[in-house]
Amino acid sequence: MRRPRKSRGDGRPTIADVAARAGVGAITVSRALRNPAQVSATLRALIDEAVRELNYVPDLHARALASTRTDVLAVLVPSLSHTVFTDVLRGIYDGVDGTKLHVQLGNTRFDPQEEERLLAGFVRQKPSAIIVSGVDQTPASRRMLEEAGCPVVQIMDVTDDPIQVVIGFRHREAGRRMTEHLIQQGYRSIAFISGWMSGRSLERLYGYQEALAAAGLSEPCKVHSLSKDELTALASRADSGVPPFLEFSRPSLGREMFRRAKELAPGLDAVFCNNDSLALGVLFECHAQGIRVPEDIGIAGFNDLDFMDACYPSLSSVRTHRYRNGYAAVTAVRQMLQGSYEGPRVVDLGVEVMARQSTLRRGPDRA
Repeated sequence: MRRPRKSRGDGRPTIADVAARAGVGAITVSRALRNPAQVSATLRALIDEAVRELNYVPDLHARALASTRTDVLAVLVPSLSHTVFTDVLRGIYDGVDGTKLHVQLGNTRFDPQEEERLLAGFVRQKPSAIIVSGVDQTPASRRMLEEAGCPVVQIMDVTDDPIQVVIGFRHREAGRRMTEHLIQQGYRSIAFISGWMSGRSLERLYGYQEALAAAGLSEPCKVHSLSKDELTALASRADSGVPPFLEFSRPSLGREMFRRAKELAPGLDAVFCNNDSLALGVLFECHAQGIRVPEDIGIAGFNDLDFMDACYPSLSSVRTHRYRNGYAAVTAVRQMLQGSYEGPRVVDLGVEVMARQSTLRRGPDRA
């Protein structure tokens, strides 16, 4: 269900109201009103009908201001060092190659308030477009994106209520599919460990829980994550210089959480890790304890980073299409700027279960 847009202070309908009524983005409405030939006949008819129904009158002052937009493509991601997001950024930079767009990055550091602060700065610069990671923005951030007056593409997740266009994958489905693979391989006491529980992590957890319930299985233990205080203490002990919020993706945390899980559930026979670094840590701990993989313990990760195939035994993981996600986002932005985007508002790139030695107790599996 699309959220209601605010009208102007004088009560007149805004371009966002027209966009909501027509079921398109505000930038598409703006383009249709400014240059109808740039928009398909189908979209033009929807927008014309919405204009008539709302008795919309364009704000000529706002239109003049819109012409002053810069060539900036604003990109907000939660990390500039994690491989997951460097892959996305490679796709974004390759996508803008040869265009007049230039990328300005914002690192939200997994902090919703920092995302709000960065967005406010970007919007003041009047960027040509905005790409933002995730779909769980705060109300303030969502309002800024809705009123930015430029193409907005959300990435690395999927929602049925995007701001304009969303391109990513469904984390709940990904969690469910990997858990189903583990069940198919004969594992029955499967733990889920995350380290730190973001909104996307919660969706993976819910998918895991749904798969267990469908198979008539229960969670062997609930050690999904550590508190921020525990993460801070872990970072302090390691003297790593890594901010506590990034400790959730360190192999040492995977080792510690696996030890906790085994203490709570001695019969544990598989671990589904929220990211690949945790899975690597679990593998290290299994080697240290003489636990056989996959015979005694199955191990699965998430994102399928390069090292997963090089481990011994090789580690199973959920492959996410990160480079493709970044490149597709820029492709959509370019088409939206040209008025030629006619793709769906929700683009699900899907995921793949990469079944390797660490979970194959019964041979190849194409889950």
